[in-house]
Amino acid sequence: MSESTPNGERQPRTGKSLKAQQRRHEILRIAMDTFATRGYNNASLQEIADRAGVTQAGVLHYFRSKTLLLASVLQLRDDTDTDQDKERPRGLAFLQHLVDTMRRNAEREGIVRLYAVLSAESTTEGHPAQDYFRDRYESLRADVTAALAEAHELGEVRADANLEEAANAIIAVMDGLQIQWLLAPDSVDMSAATDRVITALLADITAKHT
Repeated sequence: MSESTPNGERQPRTGKSLKAQQRRHEILRIAMDTFATRGYNNASLQEIADRAGVTQAGVLHYFRSKTLLLASVLQLRDDTDTDQDKERPRGLAFLQHLVDTMRRNAEREGIVRLYAVLSAESTTEGHPAQDYFRDRYESLRADVTAALAEAHELGEVRADANLEEAANAIIAVMDGLQIQWLLAPDSVDMSAATDRVITALLADITAKHT
């Protein structure tokens, strides 16, 4: 997602000096934590400004609007979550990548909370992150479906089941586990549960084929 909004706002100012860049990054990190804790609708620019030790005009100097600040937070979230230089693993390797991602997420509570809060909140009418999450889920469904198809082509899985349906189930399990983990981290092993569900799903679609 680019650092622009659906209504065509310009990109945020980055600042030329090192001090300006550090201040912008500090505001962005505080906004990420505030949105994760309170949601986009309940958080205010004034609250973010107060936590950053600047005026509301100071926040707007870097981001111009609350909507653009949210776009920048989501971009930072994506940059933190993925390695842009790595090619997507193929076949079952991608499904293992999902398990590994859940293991890493257990060490990134803020990122997980941000995703859980904003993805749920984005289902409300007119939410500025709605297109972001709609596109993200569409892309994730496509990646998981492609990985299952590749596993079949590579001879790793024998399947004639609805792969898109299987992809939806995997994504639903991952998102549901994250919410359970946020509420009771000592009771939920996200990576182990994700691995178990994927293993069971693969066994199921293979059995249907045979």
